[in-house]
Amino acid sequence: MREAELKFLLVLLLLVVLFAGGAAAWIWYGITKPYQDFAAEGVFVDVPRGASSRHVASLLKTYGVVRSALAFEIYVRRHPKRTLQAGEYFFDHAMTGREVFWKLANGQVYQQPFTVREGETMFDIARELEAAKFMRAGDFLFAAGDPALIRDFAPGAQTLEGFLFPATYELPRHPAASELTAEMVHKFKEEWKHIAPPPVAGSTDEGDRRAVNRIVTLASLVERETPKPEERPLVAGAFENRLRKGMRLQCDPTVIYGMERLGKYNGTLMGKDLSFDSLYNTYEHGGLPPGPIGNPGEASLRAALQPTRTDYLYFVANTQGGHFFGATLAEHNKNVVKYRRLLAGLPADPPPPPPPPPPVPKKKHGKQHRGKAR
Repeated sequence: MREAELKFLLVLLLLVVLFAGGAAAWIWYGITKPYQDFAAEGVFVDVPRGASSRHVASLLKTYGVVRSALAFEIYVRRHPKRTLQAGEYFFDHAMTGREVFWKLANGQVYQQPFTVREGETMFDIARELEAAKFMRAGDFLFAAGDPALIRDFAPGAQTLEGFLFPATYELPRHPAASELTAEMVHKFKEEWKHIAPPPVAGSTDEGDRRAVNRIVTLASLVERETPKPEERPLVAGAFENRLRKGMRLQCDPTVIYGMERLGKYNGTLMGKDLSFDSLYNTYEHGGLPPGPIGNPGEASLRAALQPTRTDYLYFVANTQGGHFFGATLAEHNKNVVKYRRLLAGLPADPPPPPPPPPPVPKKKHGKQHRGKAR
């Protein structure tokens, strides 16, 4: 009897060992061998915030990313100090369960680059986000229309226009508009700390904080007027001179922005549009517009903070991306003539008049001798 029991126990123990070994081998295989049970174009898996390791494992198995949900869950539990990060992940090739774990633990979520170019308006950004299928344009404009993110930084700002810093952002497929605007404003504030002098960067006085909005508004005009970084301090200096003298800025981009806010701009600015009824129209209203007309980059912000000291009051395009500058109306009118000549395909300056012909030398006549009569 004892011998039979002993044999039974030995067989039972052997079965347990074999089962355990088989289970371990199965788990090892499920974790270390690449696996793919999804289409060749890849699959997206959205890991919810706060999801348990069991739920995540089940999701991965459902989408064909891991061979065994149980094996993956066991591997997760062996790494209690690491957390599976929430977010959307993209899988486009076979991976081991171990590689999948570390991808999620390191938060390597799916992202696409999206670039905000210098000078773009929030309307431009909204259109581009919708074109790239990140979100609806209206959702972005709704978030950008709320100035709460900068109320303590630039009181009086009506929207986030001017504070959506131009940069390249890595975005998930469907970012939340409020999170994206918050990231852009955060980027602006970080850059502002490096650009602005300490009294402005660390503003605590109400007047200093309101100066931020004025500087950003001026910078947005400078940004829209010239693409050349080296010209921007000159443009800022000319604008400051006009403001100081009480002259209207007469800046075309302010008219365009005022029209765009009301959906009236069709892509071409006509002469009649210069009288368009808008507080942003600097042909009709003195001083700066009520707020920024775009989102300036670093060079324009620096130009607005430190304009070039100059006598210039006027500037006109030179058809090469830059401008002719003038200190007087007479100089400006001459520059306008240059601009029109360039548009006509002629040199900016007319050729000099030909030199006058040399004077005709006078003929020298000898003394006439009268002959003697014979």
